[in-house]
Amino acid sequence: MRQKVTKIIISQNVFTSLNDFPSPALIAISNDVIVAVDDIHTLERYRTDDTEVIDVGDRLVIPGLHDAHLHLMFGSMYETRSVNLSTAHSAEEAADLVETFAETRPTDEWIIGYGWDHTNWEKSAFPMKETLDRLNETRPTILFHAEGHYTWVNSRALEIARITSETIAPPFGEIVKDETGEPTGVLIETASNFVTPIALNFPPHEKEALLESFLSLSARYGVTSVNDLYASALDAINDFELYRAFDEANRLTTRIHIYPELDGNIDRAKMLRTRYNSPTFQLAGLKQFIDGVVTSHTAYMIEPYVDRPETRGQPTQSPERLAQLVREADREGFQIRLHAIGDGAVRLGLDVFERAAEQNGMNDRRHAIEHIEIIDPDDVKRFKKLNVIPSVQPSHLALMPKESHTLRVAEEKHPYIYPIQTLLKEAGRIAFSTDFPIAPLNPMEQLYYALTRYDHQGNPWNEIERISLAEALKAYTIGAAYSTHRDDQLGTIESGKYADLVIFEKNLFDLSPEDIRETNVAYTIMNGAIVYDANL
Repeated sequence: MRQKVTKIIISQNVFTSLNDFPSPALIAISNDVIVAVDDIHTLERYRTDDTEVIDVGDRLVIPGLHDAHLHLMFGSMYETRSVNLSTAHSAEEAADLVETFAETRPTDEWIIGYGWDHTNWEKSAFPMKETLDRLNETRPTILFHAEGHYTWVNSRALEIARITSETIAPPFGEIVKDETGEPTGVLIETASNFVTPIALNFPPHEKEALLESFLSLSARYGVTSVNDLYASALDAINDFELYRAFDEANRLTTRIHIYPELDGNIDRAKMLRTRYNSPTFQLAGLKQFIDGVVTSHTAYMIEPYVDRPETRGQPTQSPERLAQLVREADREGFQIRLHAIGDGAVRLGLDVFERAAEQNGMNDRRHAIEHIEIIDPDDVKRFKKLNVIPSVQPSHLALMPKESHTLRVAEEKHPYIYPIQTLLKEAGRIAFSTDFPIAPLNPMEQLYYALTRYDHQGNPWNEIERISLAEALKAYTIGAAYSTHRDDQLGTIESGKYADLVIFEKNLFDLSPEDIRETNVAYTIMNGAIVYDANL
């Protein structure tokens, strides 16, 4: 017996992610599943008296977008409950923005901000706690850097966290101190963990509001699936049980795949994998950091930094310990995603994946390397050989001045900074994401930078690494789904897949990159239901 068709989408431009260009098609949906993709003239074959028919004309229809790497609750907090400092050109300007924001939220215990970037200031130096102290000596303040790897706090926050001149920084962390040994107010990498669990200790009702806000935002942008990855200090705000409650109440309009910390606690990971295992909310794997970021010289490099030849960064833990963690998790069937920004970190990540395969046997884990801002050309071909997924964020090349990288690494490495086309060509597939809130959740920004390779000043950079619109859309759909082991259910428009679709206001294939960037979503469909309608 043929399945009852509950909804039909008709468009002159359907991009299935199976081909390189859109074509006219009819998409027949039965409840939450696509049952047919057919010629537009076959409407009467599928329509019944109860079938909803939506003819969108020339508008482009694609599979639901899948953000392969973000930080859900922290990103939502940034959007709704913190001050945006990205426009500041100095510590004083940032402080002024904080002061204005604080006046609008007099009852908040902590003042929270995000997005400051000293590399984009007139004086490229770390800020000081005194700049914030002049605003308010009683309310603690925590301001997250644009890359999320360090924080700027005031004296009250240091006092609450009991950070003094005697405090010893944790492994892979630094409490920046002045010449007298006093903390300056900047906490790098894991040192932020002294403060974030206190500052981000929100009550349940606020967390619920943050999740609701995120789901609304993702639906508006056509994002029907996300990977929510472990983020060290930022994880203080996470609440997996809240996700589960929303899932059980059928309140999730975006599929959530979580990647908690790869910390050696395999029994807990296995328990969570069993507990969180639905089509809309599931534990998909585990995540760990190999290094930090280039701007703080904590990205792990093969060669020393040009501007600080005494260091090449260092891994977050010993290669032997990392290899052990990966081997044990791989043996238990967990997919692993490793944060690796420097070329030394990328090589180490590939090395530990290779060793796990040698010890556990080749499998279909589809481990992933996240970010890959710099890579040695000798390591590019290893992705395909090891079936490791490059997971990248196209807009990161414009997050800050390219000098933040080019002045720190040797000139011969410059062609291998953010090498998206190279990775796609050699690996055979790639996954796109935003790293939200490091970059906005809006996928059109990622498409724009993948197509243009424009830098922070709006000039093309390493243009040979541009990719086509079709390649970019596949990276955001089937590429991301494949990287999450959901390619049998998501990522393409074909019979048997979940009915997760995005309908844009225009056909992106007819537009310039600038116009693509400004194009909005008309409808978002998840599980066969319209979860966003621009007309409402």
